[in-house]
Amino acid sequence: MNFQQLRSVRETVRCGFNLTEVAHALHTSQPGVSRQIRELEDELGIELFVRVGKRLTGLTEPGGHVLPIIERMLLDSSNLRRAGQEFVAQQIGTLSIAATHSQARYALPAAVQEFREHFPNVKLNLHQGSPRQVAEMLLSGEADVGIATEALAQYEALVALPCYRWTHSVVVRPDHPLLDGPLTLERLAEWPLVTYDNGFTGRTHIDEAFEQRQLTPNIVLSAMDADVIKTYVELGMGVGIVASIAYEAERDTNLRAIDAGHLFGINLTRLAVRRGSYLRGYVYAFIESFAPTLNRAVVDKALAEDKPLPADEL
Repeated sequence: MNFQQLRSVRETVRCGFNLTEVAHALHTSQPGVSRQIRELEDELGIELFVRVGKRLTGLTEPGGHVLPIIERMLLDSSNLRRAGQEFVAQQIGTLSIAATHSQARYALPAAVQEFREHFPNVKLNLHQGSPRQVAEMLLSGEADVGIATEALAQYEALVALPCYRWTHSVVVRPDHPLLDGPLTLERLAEWPLVTYDNGFTGRTHIDEAFEQRQLTPNIVLSAMDADVIKTYVELGMGVGIVASIAYEAERDTNLRAIDAGHLFGINLTRLAVRRGSYLRGYVYAFIESFAPTLNRAVVDKALAEDKPLPADEL
């Protein structure tokens, strides 16, 4: 048994049982992948995959039981390498961060700048995607740290830590009638709206608020990025709903913001790491820089627990 055999099995599942994609991911040949899988099956005395001719179509029942063990062995192998690196070169390495567009644009810059000042020899990789993609990058090992508002707490294999609370703002052009009088859901529903895609930046709270009042919002455009939303509001396409942190009065001179926290409630941004992963010292430093309440003791406590840290511990 060797790690290449284990990686072949893991990547086969991740690639939807397409051995051509597996071979590309592992930088080898398709026959080589097939041989590695067959050799492991022969050693274990079980078939891991369902076969139709030469094609793999799924996991067998024994394969379903074995896969978590393989994942754990490969994670332990990665942790072992990181532990060695921690003592050989404590200030050198790579930190991969996965975040949504809003977090990468508005919440991360200060923490990244501070981290670079303290760890100039650590290479930073910043990946952007949807909350689900952020979670998948963490689960696959592509990212060390993930930051998003939604989805992260839904994965048992992730430790999702509360970072900060935030609300939404409504953004309009300077002459818009919504600037006069109190802001209500009923008044908002009278206008075309521009806001986030489903699953992004508190969109769930926006939809739930209208639904509870039995209102149907006229969402004419949705996007992942607050800057895109603000651009189309400036063009007159509609009224924008964005995270409050995304409005900058000095920069967004053609827009005005109205606090909408009373309409859409409070949202919670979480930072997540993969459960069971070994975190190097500079990873703890980055986490605390981004969210000062998440010091090493708090993170280690959460990693040792079997359930997510509740929001009321923020």
